[in-house]
Amino acid sequence: MTDRYGRDVLSGDWKAPRGGRSVPLAAELGVVVEDVETGWVGAVVRVEKAGGIHVVHLEDRRGRTRAFPLGPGFHVDGSPVTLTKPSTAADARLTAARATASRTASGSRAVANAPARVASASRIFVEGRHDAELVEKVWGHDLRVEGVVVEMLDGVDDLEAAIRDFAPGPGRRMGVLVDHLVPGTKETRVVEAASRLQPFASHVLIVGHPYVDVWQSVRPERLGMGQWPVIPRGTSWKHGICAHLGWPHAEQADIARAWKQILGTVRSYADLEPSLLGRVEELIDFVTAP
Repeated sequence: MTDRYGRDVLSGDWKAPRGGRSVPLAAELGVVVEDVETGWVGAVVRVEKAGGIHVVHLEDRRGRTRAFPLGPGFHVDGSPVTLTKPSTAADARLTAARATASRTASGSRAVANAPARVASASRIFVEGRHDAELVEKVWGHDLRVEGVVVEMLDGVDDLEAAIRDFAPGPGRRMGVLVDHLVPGTKETRVVEAASRLQPFASHVLIVGHPYVDVWQSVRPERLGMGQWPVIPRGTSWKHGICAHLGWPHAEQADIARAWKQILGTVRSYADLEPSLLGRVEELIDFVTAP
């Protein structure tokens, strides 16, 4: 027989909140939650005890991190959860993640709370802005710890003049990173002449990578390609790359946005080609040698 009066409104968990009761959830590495009070959405990167309470650190999609008390007040897919301390195995994974986080993007050990260091007299020079931004993203922490400044040359056509202007000498070394340094190119001839320039030669190290542009030093897999395309002669390399990827390239602003998109795919040294990594490390060693 049909229940003509409907179900008992007092049956079941009638005191439950509209969104449902909060359920416990272990704060394991990578779990994405939303803090109800602030609306902050992030993935769990670590859990620790601070000020007598356990806190969970959440990293948002822009890489920013905030700490929240472990416990209730979070949502997962709109449902309330109470974050709990992770299990022993999950704790071990978080510890390993913290160890990884203690490394810089270049793979070296991060120096926490290092005091500001006065810039050294030695410098590293790169051809342009994109080179400088890439070096900063991967080696920036290391360079600040060492007090090494990266400067731009705006090309190497007049490299000898740049060396004379900087006037390297004892305690004032000059490292230079050159694009497309392969046999038979204009860059090779420029570098060979500049490397012999006296009385500066012994205080200057000029190295280069084989790529047409520093864009190409980013592993193509980061952009969903098997390899960087070959751009025909007579076509601007950067414009050709943008066209290949289906990106706008009519104006310089389009090229700048394309580079920002490429740079955004670089998380660490592992996203760069070894041919660039070795040369930058070589320059850092040279300008920081006693």
